[in-house]
Amino acid sequence: MKESKLVDMQRKVEILGSALKKALLKINALEEYTQGILTSFQIHIGKDEWDKIVEQLKDINKREHVEQPVEKGD
Repeated sequence: MKESKLVDMQRKVEILGSALKKALLKINALEEYTQGILTSFQIHIGKDEWDKIVEQLKDINKREHVEQPVEKGD
């Protein structure tokens, strides 16, 4: 393999690595943001109301899993 091709591949790998690092940083920032919003909402509505919502979501999730038919592969 020519040296110029190797150098080009190395540059591309560095670009991809940089893009991945930026994406991971943005995902981390988004996670912190959403955690802050959820915490603020939880404080706003109070513990009892929060617990009711969590239980309702669990019930909905259980129902969705039960209602979905099991798909068989061909």
